[in-house]
Amino acid sequence: MSEEIQVRLDKWLWAARFFKTRAQASQAVAGGKVQVGGQRVKPSRLVAVGDGLQIQKEQDEFVIVVRALSSQRRGAPEAQLLYEETPESIAARLQAREARRLLRIVGAAPPGRPGKRDRRLIRKFTKKDL
Repeated sequence: MSEEIQVRLDKWLWAARFFKTRAQASQAVAGGKVQVGGQRVKPSRLVAVGDGLQIQKEQDEFVIVVRALSSQRRGAPEAQLLYEETPESIAARLQAREARRLLRIVGAAPPGRPGKRDRRLIRKFTKKDL
């Protein structure tokens, strides 16, 4: 992890463990899910220490600052040393996670597949003329 190396954005995102594969990282950057300094960039853009990244991954949005460069994927503790997430980003992610949790509780999922009695009632309802 040294500053004199040059690393592509997609490779750095993979090494920092934001994406499981480089192809996924490249696709996310090309699709506009990753921005550097608030602007869309290409996967081949070189990352520099101090760059601010906004990463949209599934339902979460990370706002981070690049602290170190690496072109090799290592363990999670080492990967977390490559960047620093802003306090506002952490608070926003925790708030969004709590909101999703509350929505899940309120709008409980259906109990599952219909049982034998339920299927009979469904058949009876849909085939009224029989």
